[in-house]
Amino acid sequence: MTQRALDSSGEQTPGSSRPTMIDAGAELDPVHPMEPPPARRPDGLSTAEVAERVARGEVNDVPVRSSRSVTEIVRANVFTRFNLIIGVLWVIMLFVAPIQDSLFGFVIVANTGIGIIQEWRAKKTLDSLAVIGEAKPTVRRDGVAAEISTSEIVLGDLVELGPGDKVVVDGTVSEADSLEIDESLLTGEADPVIKRAGDPVMSGSFVVAGGGAFTATKVGREAYAAQLAEEASRFTLVHSELRSGISTILKYVTWMMVPTAIGLIISQLVVKDNNFKESVARTVGGIVPMIPEGLVLLTSVAFAIGVVRLGRKQCLVQELPAIEGLARVDVVCLDKTGTLTEGGMDVTEVRPLNGSDEAYVAQVLRTFGSSDPRPNASLQAIIDAYPAAGGDALPAAGGDALPSGGGDAESWTVTGAMPFSSARKYSGAAFTEADGTDSVWLLGAPDVLLSEGDATLSEIEQLNEQGLRVLLLARAEGELDAPGAAAGAAPTALVVLEQRLRPDAGDTLAYFADQNVATKVISGDNAVSVGAVAGKLGLAGAENTLDARRLPTDPDEMATAMEENAVFGRVTPQQKRDMVAALQSRGHTVAMTGDGVNDVLALKDADIGVSMGSGSEATRAVAQIVLLNNSFATLPSVVAEGRRVIGNITRVATLFLTKTVYSVLLAILVVCFQVEYPFLPRHLTLLSTLTIGVPAFFLALAPNKERAQPHFVRRVMRYAIPSGVIAAAATFATYLVARHYYSGEGALEAETSAATLTLFLVSMWVLAIIARPYTWWRVGLVAAMGLGFLIVLVVPWLQDFFALKLVGAPMPWTAVGIAVAAAALLEFTWRWVGRRFGM
Repeated sequence: MTQRALDSSGEQTPGSSRPTMIDAGAELDPVHPMEPPPARRPDGLSTAEVAERVARGEVNDVPVRSSRSVTEIVRANVFTRFNLIIGVLWVIMLFVAPIQDSLFGFVIVANTGIGIIQEWRAKKTLDSLAVIGEAKPTVRRDGVAAEISTSEIVLGDLVELGPGDKVVVDGTVSEADSLEIDESLLTGEADPVIKRAGDPVMSGSFVVAGGGAFTATKVGREAYAAQLAEEASRFTLVHSELRSGISTILKYVTWMMVPTAIGLIISQLVVKDNNFKESVARTVGGIVPMIPEGLVLLTSVAFAIGVVRLGRKQCLVQELPAIEGLARVDVVCLDKTGTLTEGGMDVTEVRPLNGSDEAYVAQVLRTFGSSDPRPNASLQAIIDAYPAAGGDALPAAGGDALPSGGGDAESWTVTGAMPFSSARKYSGAAFTEADGTDSVWLLGAPDVLLSEGDATLSEIEQLNEQGLRVLLLARAEGELDAPGAAAGAAPTALVVLEQRLRPDAGDTLAYFADQNVATKVISGDNAVSVGAVAGKLGLAGAENTLDARRLPTDPDEMATAMEENAVFGRVTPQQKRDMVAALQSRGHTVAMTGDGVNDVLALKDADIGVSMGSGSEATRAVAQIVLLNNSFATLPSVVAEGRRVIGNITRVATLFLTKTVYSVLLAILVVCFQVEYPFLPRHLTLLSTLTIGVPAFFLALAPNKERAQPHFVRRVMRYAIPSGVIAAAATFATYLVARHYYSGEGALEAETSAATLTLFLVSMWVLAIIARPYTWWRVGLVAAMGLGFLIVLVVPWLQDFFALKLVGAPMPWTAVGIAVAAAALLEFTWRWVGRRFGM
């Protein structure tokens, strides 16, 4: 099982393999004495015992789903408030009017079907990706450790733990090897809790250091955080400005629609003494276009298609609005290791200090490497350079073999070990050497282990400026587990490591710079070293580095420091969380990337948390976006997808709400002037299809690189209200002129045709404005819609079907003239709104 191991300088990196724990018949390795140390390790449940527990239902059967069920998808798309209203009106029209006046109902059925199909496709994509990214705890059965699905754990299972592993069910610690567990996601307490054999562990917590195993005591819904974990892991529709904005708009529309519809019904059925069936048809024709029924559909479709597109790039969107959220981000906080650099490292040089013997240092490093069964990336590099006895030393990056060391390797015994901790910034080990001498060694951050004025720091600074990572090997004076073990430690050697830069990281940083998204590199490494790495990748402001130990604690001062600097080193996990909060306090929308347990708190608090697929189980659980391909270069695709969704939905929302505004105003004018409503449902179905429905579908899914802007409702209504007012005024003016021009039998049909022509031309101009900037396909789209209306006007059977026939020449040209004047006023209004409020 690939783990994200903690780096000795404060990062957590991939690349280390988690070894299988020894079986019941093996003798205990004295490297990591258990607390209390048992004579033999338990081998877990037998196959028969597991089968028996499954039969009794004692299995972890909490349904953790990454998406809504098919039933929920159908219910959400079918049973909506507006579908109910339109459904009732549709049934009425089927009884009182020709089928062409009931076309709006078939359109709703088609729209609902499209919404269900698209969300079902997104569900399939999400479910398949969730299986890839699913946490696979290691459970020991019949003495053999194997990865299984979380849902397969049974009561009494022995579950192994390592750094970064999430505790998936409640249990009691059976084996503890310097085990430290973070329970902050459950209790709010930031400090890790040291666990010993017999101590309880709760589901939802995670391991930050050490390892061990626990026996499952509560599974399924009885587990402490089962319900919380289920909700956190489920495909959710959390806060989204687009969704909440559309809900607000629909609420306002309902308030306007109800009294207007009542007035229209009274006007058409009571006040006017017309044919009953035609009055009903014209009443329904006035109510239906008030409903922006396709707006919710297109928003869902745009999000769903975004999920599918990102899924093809191995990007798991665990919370749908995360696509939108990342597009609104203006600060990205990056964890260096695993994001800007690859997990693996190479030892390039070992520099003995204070006259230390090179062969002796090599032996210490070799033995240190054997002290940890879960080596992190730094220690793994040392193990590769100084293999265990019988192996050959690997060549250093420069090509020369590192010294293998002297002495009898097998005569050195490890008597104790202390795993790396993000708070300590170092790890440790205790040895009994070949001559019987006991020694205690520390390996970690030089600027933590050395006093501030130590002359060696200047030498280290020069290495850091080259982007190299430097660890200090020091000999401690006291006991390994003493509180001040690092105090007075004698520097023995510098271990110089070279990190591997991700080839695509530079282009990704450049993309964010082009998009005016500030990038902050937050790392546990030395700030100068991190700055040098960031500088190699072309990060703007990489020279502005700050050691987090000098970071002010006051939130406002911290926010200022965060805005003024780009690179931060020696950052603790709690500081990462505080830094995110400080940026948010200044109104920034913050994304945090990470892959190690030291990133969990910051990922959880950030507006958008992004985890690597090979990251720890804990980081994947709290992140909204998981990059299953472990490629930082996927982020621009997520940003681009979010911008496409936001920009396009803003465009089409303006189209839909323009129709709502002019429909409400036309109904009000009809009531006030006590005249017949000018349109039948078939007329507005035709107009809605050509000027809104078809174009909106293409515009909603088109490429769009506009930067996301806040205040969705305000921005949409600034354009939709004046556009709707102008369209209603122009249409009603044409209708009144036509009423004075036409008389006799067929006058109402001629008046309707003239009004329809004006409304179509004005609506087409709104579409032409929204389709900008023009591309060949946008021009073709607008032209095709205009051609469609022209075909209806010239083809006889379509004229009859839609009851559209222009009579004479003066009135149709008058309608065109009024539409041209309205279009000119639209252009002026849109330009004024753009200058006054910004696009």
